[in-house]
Amino acid sequence: MDDESFRGLFRPILQKVMEMYQPDAVVLQCGADSLSGDRLGCFNLSVKGHADCLRFLRSFNVPLMVLGGGGYTIRNVARCWCYETAVAVGVEPDNKLPYNEYYEYFGPDYTLHIPPSNMENLNSPKEMEAIRNTLLDQLSRIPHTPSVPFQTTPPDTSSRGAFSLILITYCLLQWMQAEENMEERPKPRIWDGADYDSDPEEDKHWTKFSNPVGQHAVKTEMRDDADGMEDEKPNHPPCC
Repeated sequence: MDDESFRGLFRPILQKVMEMYQPDAVVLQCGADSLSGDRLGCFNLSVKGHADCLRFLRSFNVPLMVLGGGGYTIRNVARCWCYETAVAVGVEPDNKLPYNEYYEYFGPDYTLHIPPSNMENLNSPKEMEAIRNTLLDQLSRIPHTPSVPFQTTPPDTSSRGAFSLILITYCLLQWMQAEENMEERPKPRIWDGADYDSDPEEDKHWTKFSNPVGQHAVKTEMRDDADGMEDEKPNHPPCC
């Protein structure tokens, strides 16, 4: 993919995108792995051919934020982003690089622009036209998406008020969780004096109580009854 083929796809497709979406602002990511000589990319774009996309997007006169992206031959990524920063602000930098601490990385030519390689472009004009027509047809079927307008923040939703609201919500959720946990706990059972049929696993000599206070009260009552029985024993005369 060379400069001419890429431009033949990018310009008409971007034109249709801007026509259908009508954005109020654009965020453009300028990945540089499509440059000639990239370690991973297989395109053959020059720095100027890559920056031509940014130049075309600026012609729509919409607010534009330009970001970096991919690129795996670092010296060429630096070249590309330097030149595209200049394009974004509307200046043309000198091709001769000024001396700096990284000057040796850009040898042997020490220039801003690098020529593309002699790589053969295997994308035929017929294939490029088919791709372009398919994308344009799909874009024409997308309805216009209105942008979300900016709204003034009311004074009662300041950062302090928002933090207080979050804190109150958190405390409320914690309280609700605690209430749910209380409802799930088994309620203590207190013996009311009536007989009941115990489960096989609970069929033991002593009845177990969930409430330790009730258990202590029953044991105390049993001890008192035993003491009473000792007092009620008849006094027999001693045997001779």
